[in-house]
Amino acid sequence: MEQKILIIEDDTNINNMTAEYLGQNGYSCVQAFSGSEGMLRYGMEKFDLVLLDLMLPGISGEELLGRFAGKTPVIVLSAKNELDSKVSLLSAGADDYICKPFELRELLVRIQVQLRRVSYSSEDSEITYREWKINPDTQEMTVSGTPVELTRHEFKILELMARHPKRVFTKQVIYEYAWEDECYIEDKTINVHISNIRSKLKESGTDQYIQTVWGMGFKLS
Repeated sequence: MEQKILIIEDDTNINNMTAEYLGQNGYSCVQAFSGSEGMLRYGMEKFDLVLLDLMLPGISGEELLGRFAGKTPVIVLSAKNELDSKVSLLSAGADDYICKPFELRELLVRIQVQLRRVSYSSEDSEITYREWKINPDTQEMTVSGTPVELTRHEFKILELMARHPKRVFTKQVIYEYAWEDECYIEDKTINVHISNIRSKLKESGTDQYIQTVWGMGFKLS
């Protein structure tokens, strides 16, 4: 089965050239030429990877990155090559970053690297983080062998964070993943769920693994 890539790029030449080249190398590409169209396409289909320009009409690339991060690998395409720009984008959840103008061969290799990582992680159904073992197939979690009773949403929150233990997750991203919905609710809903998770982990002494990053969201220690 062909892996599907969403290309969100408002430069028609770059978008078409990239789609044609990736198509020749065995990938199925869906093209979007604005941030709004990209968001619409993303909501309609499942993608293995997103190529994301930053300077987009409609919804900005930065806002889209916040929506996609943690759910689908994202490679940012940008004319900005300053170190600070790269660092901020990677911190915001981009999986990779390539500067324009870029060589299509290099882009292809970077795509292959990201898709291999996803493939390796999906082969291992059980996620391990320190004393935690999380099994997405059975929706079960244990800490040092002791089961922890979690609600569906609590489990999904921990699953997301354990899959990407170094990443800071905004409340928006957590909500979209755990509730599988883009219509974000008020902040206190996520805060309440995090508080409940910590309470359930307190006896094991692992409640402090979940850190609050003020003004941003949550991450694992």
